[in-house]
Amino acid sequence: MKKIITAAFAVTATLGLAACDVDQTQELEVPEVSVEEGQMPEFDVETADVDVGTEEVTVEVPTVDVDMPDDADGEPVTGNE
Repeated sequence: MKKIITAAFAVTATLGLAACDVDQTQELEVPEVSVEEGQMPEFDVETADVDVGTEEVTVEVPTVDVDMPDDADGEPVTGNE
């Protein structure tokens, strides 16, 4: 379906571009620009003093016990069926 829509769009765009006739009626004139020497701005920045370190921490993880329900035959449901 996407191919048909893409093809229809491409045909419509091609016909739209073919219906236009563009003729240049005036040449481009660029303005004269003079560039003088400049100066970049200066900044005084005081940043925060950041101390980064590492620390070993032991995290106690709880044990999880899951009781799965039984199916109609009394067999445990495994979830792979």
